[in-house]
Amino acid sequence: MNMEQAILKQAKEAKAAALQLALVAPAQKDKALKAMAAALWSRRNFVIRENAKDVVAASKAGMDDAMIDRLTLDEKRVKSMVDGILAVAAQKDPVGERLQTLRRPNGLRIEKIRVPIGVVAVIYESRPNVTADCAALCLKSGNAAILKGGKEAIHSNTAIYKVLKSALAGAKVPVGALQFIGSTDRAAVTELLKLDQYIDLVIPRGGEGLIRFVAEHSRIPVVKHYKGVCHIYVSDKADLKKASDICFNAKVQRPGVCNAMEKMLVHARVAKKFLPSMVARLREAGVEIRGDEATRRIITDAGKATAEDWYEEYLGLILTVKVVAGVQAAVDHINTYGSRHSDAIVTQDTKEADVFLKGVDSACVYVNASTRFTDGGAFGLGAEIGISTDKLHVRGPMGLEGLTSYKYQIYGSGQVRS
Repeated sequence: MNMEQAILKQAKEAKAAALQLALVAPAQKDKALKAMAAALWSRRNFVIRENAKDVVAASKAGMDDAMIDRLTLDEKRVKSMVDGILAVAAQKDPVGERLQTLRRPNGLRIEKIRVPIGVVAVIYESRPNVTADCAALCLKSGNAAILKGGKEAIHSNTAIYKVLKSALAGAKVPVGALQFIGSTDRAAVTELLKLDQYIDLVIPRGGEGLIRFVAEHSRIPVVKHYKGVCHIYVSDKADLKKASDICFNAKVQRPGVCNAMEKMLVHARVAKKFLPSMVARLREAGVEIRGDEATRRIITDAGKATAEDWYEEYLGLILTVKVVAGVQAAVDHINTYGSRHSDAIVTQDTKEADVFLKGVDSACVYVNASTRFTDGGAFGLGAEIGISTDKLHVRGPMGLEGLTSYKYQIYGSGQVRS
């Protein structure tokens, strides 16, 4: 059996399993999830050993520090994966929820019911925790999952998949509902994207190049998240100590992730007071500063921001800074250069905050908090299958509800249409 035939076989198995999984009771799905979590924890040493092979290979290949950080698993991160699965199990099952009931004059009762999407293919890079997160979320929401990780994490992803699959074998759920594409050939992605007869949704997670490739080549609907160009605007009405802590956290706490701050906007009235101490604090943590002309008049040794810098997602310790005239200028800048991911304002003025919240066209908009909270776990969704910067059909951290659609169920008593 060649690669194309193998992938087609897996897609057909997933489709058949999805139809069965839609009928599985919530309690049985939760039991399966708990078994998956227990198996992952009991075999954590195996998973960490396999992950070490990928980390060594990545280091030899010259992968940058941010990417290696995303790739690396230790006991703490495995525990986080386990906790994520259990958090998904603890969530309310969305399947079967009655969204609306309509009663027509002719006696028809029409109910709008939440249902699984069907078969979800997830194509991802670097982060092996995605294997566990997506398997759990798809199972809970009644969807079959086809997982395709990157070659840089092949040992890690294969190990996690084997552990989770073994746990499913003892649970009363269709084993075919969890599929993993083991080929590292990029042609496998192209083959997968052709199978619109069997796959209902594709979710790419990774760099902008991967996501654009998937969006351009897929016959199947795609939920996209191109990049996270996240901004924080420090108003002249901000508590500057609070602003410093928020900006530092958003940039430094974990710079290699999509919800880290990449651009800092500062009101002209507080720039001279705020920027010197803020920049000193950031530089002490290793952050390189690039700025517009107004910033460089205050921070004279800052690098010069180019036109490309305003669009760039660095995923590292680089920050671009701009001095702006006010909240509307900040909103306009974010809507021009941002990626509709996560943006924040620091202000004590509720009216100004409202202008920002309504004006910024992003999935997640914050007042007086770090953008680092854009995450399924932090939002109380358990694990997430991705963060959508699209507007249809889901936006922001994509949890269980984002993995559902709906159908209309119509109850009659013999009505016919005249």
